[in-house]
Amino acid sequence: MTLENDSALRELILKAALLNALQHGGKAQAGAIIGRVIGERQELKTQAKELTGLISRIVNEVNSLSIGEQKRRVEEKWPEALKKEKAAEEEKQLPPLPNVEKYAQVVTRFSPNPDCVLHLGSARAIILSHEYARMYKGRFILRFEDTDPKLKRPVLEFYERIREDLAWLGCKVDEEYIQSDRLPLYYKYAEQLLQEGNAYVCICQPEQFRKSILKSKPCSCRDLQPEEQLKRWKLMLEGGYGEGEAVVRIKTDLAHPNPAVRDWPALRIIDTEKYPHPRVGSKYRVWPLYNMAAGIDDHLMGVTHVIRGKEHLTNQVRQEYMYRHLGWSYPEAIHYGRLKITGAFLSKSKIVQGIREGIYKGWDDPRLATFAALRKRGITPAAIKKMIIDVGPKTADVTLSWENLYAYNRKLLDTQSSRYFFVSEPVELKVKNVPCALEAKLPLHPEKPELGFRKYTVTPKGEDSAVSFWIAKKDAEAFKTGEMLRLMELFNVKIERAASNLLEAQFASTAYEEARKVKAKLIHWIPMGEEISCQVVMPDASVSKGLAESACKKLKPDTIIQFERFGFVRVDRNAAELVVYYAHK
Repeated sequence: MTLENDSALRELILKAALLNALQHGGKAQAGAIIGRVIGERQELKTQAKELTGLISRIVNEVNSLSIGEQKRRVEEKWPEALKKEKAAEEEKQLPPLPNVEKYAQVVTRFSPNPDCVLHLGSARAIILSHEYARMYKGRFILRFEDTDPKLKRPVLEFYERIREDLAWLGCKVDEEYIQSDRLPLYYKYAEQLLQEGNAYVCICQPEQFRKSILKSKPCSCRDLQPEEQLKRWKLMLEGGYGEGEAVVRIKTDLAHPNPAVRDWPALRIIDTEKYPHPRVGSKYRVWPLYNMAAGIDDHLMGVTHVIRGKEHLTNQVRQEYMYRHLGWSYPEAIHYGRLKITGAFLSKSKIVQGIREGIYKGWDDPRLATFAALRKRGITPAAIKKMIIDVGPKTADVTLSWENLYAYNRKLLDTQSSRYFFVSEPVELKVKNVPCALEAKLPLHPEKPELGFRKYTVTPKGEDSAVSFWIAKKDAEAFKTGEMLRLMELFNVKIERAASNLLEAQFASTAYEEARKVKAKLIHWIPMGEEISCQVVMPDASVSKGLAESACKKLKPDTIIQFERFGFVRVDRNAAELVVYYAHK
């Protein structure tokens, strides 16, 4: 018996495909199903090629169904399986934080550099830090790390944009700090470290210092007395040294196996006449580097759990030396693995460069993975949050794709988005011999009759009792003379003649059963005269022009709807012309 004729196997695959589709917003993933099926039918390992073909065919059938129909079939045949899937989904939570009992209150922080807008790459740090603070009824801090007015120059516009992005994500900030307001604090601790012999002002040439440190040997500045160090420090502050001529270093173990840890730089001079800070201008010329400013602030702000990428592991080692010098206890550190999102453009420098060169139209250009662009396209904060929580803070590197995010978003939108018709590159369909005026009652949502309907009455005219419709060019090109097709929720027609700009057809019948028997394709349509002009801005910034049904005239900006058989879109403008941004299928 071939696998195709194995009814028990087909049933197993169908069940797995339907459940997988419901997990992924209506689109089953064949790869996941193969493992599940072979897990139950080990003997099929030797027939992997034939099995893969059968699974692909069944997955395609399942993916052609609406989520409502997929759910109905599972409820009808495997209701217990659906309950188990729901329970598993609801149970998905973040793992507990370590050593929570040591602290009176959990405090987390998100610390962006305001040199660009936020993008999807920032989502993990934001959402994990915020959700853990909420899980333990703690505090979530926003801290702008803007202490590099030269190489990572902050921009005033981005402070507010970052606040807006966090608000959009639903991550409410309990406290906000800006490091450029805190320079006197960093100076205070720099002086303490110098006074106590735990730091020094190094005026060595960088190359000379590097040679010494690689040999685990001290430079000539390291062992000078604190009085001399404080004199040099004063010269740094007052202009006695120029940019690049002096740096404050924290003393560490010169034999540490990682040369990057050895006597790391804590403060340096920046020529702020040449590179003024956008908030404080040229008020300061000595600026802390990341490890000093972040390390001091984490302690002073009472941060209990630092949640960040594992690329910061070396920074933890550096900061721990400073903490020991100051008599402080280091906070709990959770270092998660890298999160790569294939196809997402996450380089801040390249985004900024693209904006400057006019490659991108703005920070919300649909080709970007900025939160502004995702918001404009109709990607919901809830979908981003769910994806990040499901990934969690695991240390292993994780690779996701746009499709993963779309699956989360689709699952949320499908339950709440009203349906409408959009015809891309419209072609006329003329149907003759329509027997009488007929009314189409199109539900705004297939599973929510309470949302209402759109109604269109089509009235035959002329000697040939004809009615004209707009249909998509892609549909028009797919039909041949003699074929039957069904206009969704209306009637069946038979194609008589197909030309590039006109399809002529005969009315066939109204019964859906008749269309189902001959496996007629269902297509969407708009009655001629009931259309409005519509532009769909696609993810690659191209524009799909066409017509939307007249019921769309009432849609308000920021509404997310589904154009049936086309995809989910967010309404951007709705005046003389409807302009929407495409989210995904």
